[in-house]
Amino acid sequence: MSGTTESSFEDTSAGTPTGYTLVPPPGWDMIPLRAGTNEAIKRIVDGSVQELPADIPRDDLTKARLELIKRLRKVARQAREARALDLHLPVERVDGMTLPASFIISEPLTASSVGMDSAMVLSSLRPNASQSEEVTIDGATGFRVDGVAQPDPSREVEHCSRRVEYILKIPNHATPKWLTVSFSTIADGRPDSELADILVELFDAVMTTFRWSYE
Repeated sequence: MSGTTESSFEDTSAGTPTGYTLVPPPGWDMIPLRAGTNEAIKRIVDGSVQELPADIPRDDLTKARLELIKRLRKVARQAREARALDLHLPVERVDGMTLPASFIISEPLTASSVGMDSAMVLSSLRPNASQSEEVTIDGATGFRVDGVAQPDPSREVEHCSRRVEYILKIPNHATPKWLTVSFSTIADGRPDSELADILVELFDAVMTTFRWSYE
């Protein structure tokens, strides 16, 4: 694991968490999606370009830089459209490849805003009982949901992916609020492959470091 990552929520009240911290895997970075997105993308691109061979032609270097900026902006846009607060993704190569995985932290969801009570919110976010289990993360109750997301051309999603979500009730809110941490990987093209399982285990390890932060 690398250094601790910290982020904050916009809407808080006395006694409730103001954000979260977690320890990402080595070689991962975070792109905040409310502010500082472009700065984070530039930092990631600058770091990636430095890892390229020193003798690469300048034109190829420029093309690689522009292509990475384009790709990261697209991923950030898709995450923002999914109501994400932060995007965590690998930025360093492992055995010559960048891991095909990422996870997002959602904007807090208020149950009353969608006309549901707490039980209905949990039920709506559980695909089925065989794929979900109750969890407690830093005192917060919720569910861990494991499944496969199908391709979605409307969101430019071309491949099946393994998806694991932690749906956590944010402590101490009078009106129930929920935070979703969603991991996704296409692995080696098979959502049930050994690589997919290894990456899911990595994400589960990250979630053991999740903590609510308070001012």
